[in-house]
Amino acid sequence: MNNPARILIADDNAGNREILIKRLQQQGYEFLQASDGEEALSSAKQNLPDLILLDVGMPKVDGFEVCRRLKNDPTLPVMPIILVTARAASQDVVMGLDAGADEYLTKPIDHAALVARVRSMLRVKALHDHVAESNRTLEQRVSEQVAELDRLNRLKGFLSPQIAKLVVSSGDEKLLECHRREITAMFCDLRGFTAFAEVAEPEDIVAVLQEYYCCLGESIDRFEGTLQHFAGDGLFVIFNDPLPCPDPSVRAVRMAVEVRRQISGLAQKWRRYGHELGFGIGIAAGHATMGNVGYHGRFHYSASGTVVNLAARLCAQAADGQILTDGRVQLAIEPIAIADSLGDLGLKGFHRSIRVFNVRELIV
Repeated sequence: MNNPARILIADDNAGNREILIKRLQQQGYEFLQASDGEEALSSAKQNLPDLILLDVGMPKVDGFEVCRRLKNDPTLPVMPIILVTARAASQDVVMGLDAGADEYLTKPIDHAALVARVRSMLRVKALHDHVAESNRTLEQRVSEQVAELDRLNRLKGFLSPQIAKLVVSSGDEKLLECHRREITAMFCDLRGFTAFAEVAEPEDIVAVLQEYYCCLGESIDRFEGTLQHFAGDGLFVIFNDPLPCPDPSVRAVRMAVEVRRQISGLAQKWRRYGHELGFGIGIAAGHATMGNVGYHGRFHYSASGTVVNLAARLCAQAADGQILTDGRVQLAIEPIAIADSLGDLGLKGFHRSIRVFNVRELIV
């Protein structure tokens, strides 16, 4: 239920104040009183009434000056002012309106006119307050949206758009703080790119990389991977972090098979321009330490651990068209893919041999 309107009645004559109160009290208003201009100013600033009935001829500060000071104070909310006075000359009315008064009533006061003017001014006040509150709400929403866009733009540098939006909407950037999680890591790069870059024109290198990145980028976004790093022809993508996803190894292999097919088409086009380029992928699953690393104003969301090194070594081992995985990924994808065992391979940086599988095709 709305609170009753509060009206400040300022008049140096106590009898006049009582008359106004009696004529308005049946409307359910609350009343404040002031007996001179200074008291009226003080009460208005302290109590912020919804309406002021203001006499003109008061001691210390007259009504015109009270009105002028209140209307010129930018720290005060809107407070409609009705000048109530015996001064009915046209120049007095003009002076009162110039001072900022919203209405001008002359004494003796007609009861019906008083009630009607008070109701009218309170409606104006209520409408203005509603608009002001709507503006505050709008400003807050705009501010929140700007902040959200800023956070989203910062996150898009290393997260897919879908995941970036989820992190922002959750309001929990603690997701990006240092933590440990089981992930699926994928590395991919072009076979023969170093030799190609040594002899190709810079414009040709940029054109190839642009097509390559566009192909991979669309798939990364669609499969909701997190792009960790890309440089030259090499990309590193993880699944199941910063937000968990179901079957990360299955998701990674599905993306790898799709990308292999698309890059194969691009490679045929590149060969027509004399560019001999292939494509290989390495995928591994295991625990990694995740979190932001960097310095003020420049951070990178990073993954570290054996699983990252293993995926990178598998990628380096892969021949053109191969998708090499470790045993954990192979177990996860058995229901949906056919993979050939390549046996136990010695990989750089690993003291023991790693059982490696080559994904041939999807069956589901």
